[in-house]
Amino acid sequence: MRLEGKVAIVTGAARGTGEATARRFAAEGAQVVLGDILDAAGSAVAQDMGSAAFYQHLDVTQEADWARVVESTLDRFGGVDVLVNNAAILEVRSISETSVATFQKLMAVNQLGPFLGTRSVIEPMKARGGGSIINVASIDGLEGSNGVAAYTSTKWGLRGFSKAASQELGEHCIRVNTLCPNPGSQQMTKPFLAEAVNRLKDRTEPLRDRPVHPFGRRGNIADVVHALVFLASDESSFIAGADLPVDGGWTAGKVEPGAPTG
Repeated sequence: MRLEGKVAIVTGAARGTGEATARRFAAEGAQVVLGDILDAAGSAVAQDMGSAAFYQHLDVTQEADWARVVESTLDRFGGVDVLVNNAAILEVRSISETSVATFQKLMAVNQLGPFLGTRSVIEPMKARGGGSIINVASIDGLEGSNGVAAYTSTKWGLRGFSKAASQELGEHCIRVNTLCPNPGSQQMTKPFLAEAVNRLKDRTEPLRDRPVHPFGRRGNIADVVHALVFLASDESSFIAGADLPVDGGWTAGKVEPGAPTG
């Protein structure tokens, strides 16, 4: 019961990482508000979770939606202790293929959304004597990669916002941190997998060597949720402005085949 007595708002909670986070938070003793634009799925998850949770429609780019969610949270649970800015969208396109409208849409959801969410919970968290805001970025916020220039821009920007916010809000014992996972929701990447397969099948030149992952397995959503529980709990009460990679050491460097290992 590491989150007993805490009230959390989780965005993008109708499926994937957000759903898993909401369920785990409730299992750890928190009362949870699920926000998303997928109303049927989000309502079903909240109903399955029982009285410790409720769902409310939340378009993270809309100030009015944030105001309604925070008001409902205060009315239902009496305060806000944790905000997980998890909602995000992905677009896999080259720079030349990325339209201005697409770039602006990613900026609105992935950066403006966490900004509006953070701003909306400042006063409720101050009233509780502090809180934890966790901005879910990506390893794409720690490194660059082809095909995701727009997405990567938003995640690097989210890290910068988190660091600045941690400085502003620290005097109120509101800590702001960024989580940078490698594993993510398969629903986010699935639309682009078929395109990737098509690109590869017509290649005549060999693929460039890829770095070897230091772990012998891929990560999963459970790995991400473990870290989110830690950052939401009082165990991380002196951690602020940090970037926490959950990537099995992927962004720490690379393993050189043939070089000695321990």
